[in-house]
Amino acid sequence: MVNLPMTKHTLSRRQFLRVSLAGTTGALALPLPALAPSCAFGQGARGNLIQIGQIGCGRIANEMDMPGILKHYQAARIVAVCDLDSKRLAKAKDRVERYYAERAGSRAPAMVRSYGDYRELLKDPGIDAVAISTPDHWHAELIIAAALAGKDVYVQKPLAMTLAEGRAVSDVLQAGKRAFQIGSQQRSDAPWPQFRRGCELVRNGRIGQLHTVRIGLPTDPAGKPEPDMPVPANLNYEMWLGCTPLAPYTENRVHPQHRRQATNSVEEVNVVDRPGWLRIESYCLGMITGWGSHHFDIAHWGMNTELTGPLEIEGRAEFPKEGLWNVHGPYHIEAKYANGVTLIVDNHYDNGVRFEGAEGWLFVSRGGARATASDPNVTTDKPIAASNPKILLSAIGPNEIHLYKSPDHHLDWLKSIRSRQPGATTPEQAHRSTSACQLGWIAMKLGRKLRWDPVKEAFLDDPEANALRSRPQRAPYGIDAALKKTVKTG
Repeated sequence: MVNLPMTKHTLSRRQFLRVSLAGTTGALALPLPALAPSCAFGQGARGNLIQIGQIGCGRIANEMDMPGILKHYQAARIVAVCDLDSKRLAKAKDRVERYYAERAGSRAPAMVRSYGDYRELLKDPGIDAVAISTPDHWHAELIIAAALAGKDVYVQKPLAMTLAEGRAVSDVLQAGKRAFQIGSQQRSDAPWPQFRRGCELVRNGRIGQLHTVRIGLPTDPAGKPEPDMPVPANLNYEMWLGCTPLAPYTENRVHPQHRRQATNSVEEVNVVDRPGWLRIESYCLGMITGWGSHHFDIAHWGMNTELTGPLEIEGRAEFPKEGLWNVHGPYHIEAKYANGVTLIVDNHYDNGVRFEGAEGWLFVSRGGARATASDPNVTTDKPIAASNPKILLSAIGPNEIHLYKSPDHHLDWLKSIRSRQPGATTPEQAHRSTSACQLGWIAMKLGRKLRWDPVKEAFLDDPEANALRSRPQRAPYGIDAALKKTVKTG
């Protein structure tokens, strides 16, 4: 862990001791045998199966996180679901119960507990770990609250909305020794082995001395003014807003209330349009953290800068002048790192990461695949390419750099829960890839070159930029409130 000076959201010694003590309760106190097949779904299965609570039951949960956990039913079981929309909550409960009933060959559904408030779920002593699949503005508070409750954590990217949140999250997770994974699926070989392969080739000098990395990301469409609407009876909208300012409800601020069902099979998922909150800065910073969290992570992996950040960064972007949706449009960002590499991000580049060295280049992308059905179309069909095809055929020798290999992202997290060893992405790595995106967003907002100290995590001689490292939190929500509480699990 990088040594940091004390800031508002750096843990004090007293906080660190409290978090560490909290980490000895709950999941860590459970027996941790090696992962082994178990077909038992009854009450006697608790010692064999990791008990998971799913927090957030919307698009990303249905298309990625719940399926990713459900398929490992021999190692783990979703025993509780939580959502602020009671309709989504009921559908998630039904889906999970029917899935396990089918696997057990029974018509009787397995019982899954449901919660409308995450705080009640975290009090449940029968839950070992949580999967967090909520809007971005809720990630940091939920991670901290779960860690302090002694739960292990899987969270969708980005890690946090602000630099201050990210630092607090990383500190709490490390202090509590929580098993952690973030939704940076490009680090796992299924379904994209090309990212690890490409980073290994770069780290082992197959393109010569690295000097430039180019990241291509999509953009979001601008919106229009939206009328105020009555809050649906099934949605706890005030809590949905969380630590963000109060704002009038309109469906395009939150998520669609009506979905198009893809199929009747419990194996399949609902195909829905991307929710409006992804395009509003109160709840998401836009594609710079949306897709950016994925590609910055790969860039850092290949650059060997996973535990640091740039020294300089500058950017420009177009922001909507009216309408509900206000995240950035077209943009250009340049950042310089201490190792001499320049990282450039631009929406005109092919969606992916291009490493350029003294002896050639290498490009990696998803190759036309999308993480969810409603993700933006990618701009290339090439999963991996190089200036010379021989680069891609090069074998990595036994004495060369071999990066962490994760065959399956959710399974990697489950193995980490059992072994208590770090998984594919550590909290600090997740914070550093997310913080690089946040630095890009601040540079786009200010439109000028900024100097950054990656150790102190502060801008040099720039109070205006430093003010953007955090943002006000509406009580009783936010990380400040979460850090003051330790949820007891029994």
